[in-house]
Amino acid sequence: MVVQVRRHPLAEQAADLLLERIRAGEWPLGHRLPGETTLAAQLGVGRSTLREAVRVLAGRGVLASRQGAGVFVTALDVPDDWDIVLRRSTIASVLEARIAIEAEAAALAAERRTPADLRAIRRALTVRATESRTVPGLVDADTAFHRAVIVAAHNDILTQLFDTFLPRSRTAMIDMLNIRPMPAPDEDHAAHERLADAIAARDPEAAATHSRTHLQAIKEAFT
Repeated sequence: MVVQVRRHPLAEQAADLLLERIRAGEWPLGHRLPGETTLAAQLGVGRSTLREAVRVLAGRGVLASRQGAGVFVTALDVPDDWDIVLRRSTIASVLEARIAIEAEAAALAAERRTPADLRAIRRALTVRATESRTVPGLVDADTAFHRAVIVAAHNDILTQLFDTFLPRSRTAMIDMLNIRPMPAPDEDHAAHERLADAIAARDPEAAATHSRTHLQAIKEAFT
């Protein structure tokens, strides 16, 4: 099948056509695309235009060129920007993602935390107890505590993932707490103390359980 590209710029249009065919399942994940001459003829463009189209999709993470082997499918669609994804997400989705990240981070923190990490966690816990006079203050102090736990895991990827959720999570938590105060605030703070104690005791299983249970309770209370 030959599909002619009539609009400009040709490379962008050729990239769009390739992406449509990938989305349609013509080339599965990990599959090698047809040779350059064949594919250029199918799209009705020159080989230089095709190469540029491949570069466009490679830059978007969809294709990868392997020297001497060809061009391979590395993703089945162009991923959305994180900010766009988070703006469209419900708070339940954000909390579910936080559970996945923070439970594992808590377990790692219990294994890897240093004395300095533990001091930072305890300090954040103390600040959290005194910053409950305003909703933004409580949310920011709570975030600082959870981030201190994740930093103690000594995994930069987990820390960066957590940081991507901060703007969406902060806004949603402030909005929710303005409408409905945190149920059982004393028990909520005690849950944070149990998490800190498990990390101090180097108990990964307990740390993960306390983290997961706490965030799950928030999800059930506010969603």
